[in-house]
Amino acid sequence: MTVGVSAEERQKILEERKKRFRILVCIDGSDECYQSLRYAAKLGRGVDADIILLYVRPVDQGLRSGGLEVRVARENMMNWGLELPGIQYLKKGRDILVELGDMAEDWAETSTHTDVEGDPLGDNKIEYRNEHGTSIVLKLKTATGIATGILEQYELGPYNMIILGASGRWRGLAKSLWDPAVAEKVAIHAPCSVLVARALEVGHGYLICTDGSERAMEMVRKNAYLSSHCGCPISLMSVALDMESKGEAQKYVDEAKNMLDSMDIEVKETIVKVGNPVEEIIEAGIDYSLIIVSDTGKSGLQRFFMGSVAFKVMEKANNSVLITR
Repeated sequence: MTVGVSAEERQKILEERKKRFRILVCIDGSDECYQSLRYAAKLGRGVDADIILLYVRPVDQGLRSGGLEVRVARENMMNWGLELPGIQYLKKGRDILVELGDMAEDWAETSTHTDVEGDPLGDNKIEYRNEHGTSIVLKLKTATGIATGILEQYELGPYNMIILGASGRWRGLAKSLWDPAVAEKVAIHAPCSVLVARALEVGHGYLICTDGSERAMEMVRKNAYLSSHCGCPISLMSVALDMESKGEAQKYVDEAKNMLDSMDIEVKETIVKVGNPVEEIIEAGIDYSLIIVSDTGKSGLQRFFMGSVAFKVMEKANNSVLITR
């Protein structure tokens, strides 16, 4: 078992990670989270991504008072022999990746432990790496809350995308599957793209929305590239606030289509609607596997108080939404 790394080694690891596409998949044992993992695997094949499975458990979740000897707990965790919180969920995720062919049993394995104050078990991870440098990581993280743990894990990353399965386990008092206690906090504060997956079934196409801004066009380019590697049909959409500006919205989708045509990426259709952008995007998005909307670029605090279209779509949509950054 490897315990800790030096500051120099840590910096070297971070620099190497920045060169790769890294997906953080949050695991809670629900059907939704494993659907999300399958999506991550499909997406990752196109860009040779690293996939990190994360289970966050509360600090000292019954371990101190339960009389569990810490050394035994860690050893058993690494051997998958003990029903510690989250271990079986992570193991199932690993088995799914093996079954899908995204990981093999003969990958090199490294175990790492990090002490956490106030918790006898601390943070633990197992990293599997193949000869080409692709890695699959199982991470059992200790934190004061789920959202806090996810955001802290990003800081240890970095990551290009965080995927959360919007399951009943995280529902709380929410009227829909979307959990404001977790998904909202992560979506507001995470510096990378965030996908909230609700019954995510790949194959029904991606609806990529644009408002014509330079930032939105860059996001269209990046997401269309990823979508094409998944073999997912792409549709482009823009919404005009009134009939007078419909021509401008049409211009936005035409420009986006021309850009993708130049990249040899096929666009199935372009859609222009008139009305409230949030309502129109949600209504059109029902027929797609995933709605993709670009963030405003504002800080987390500004997003919280001002409320971007992307954030409102994520909150109110009934299907999966990806906010891109």
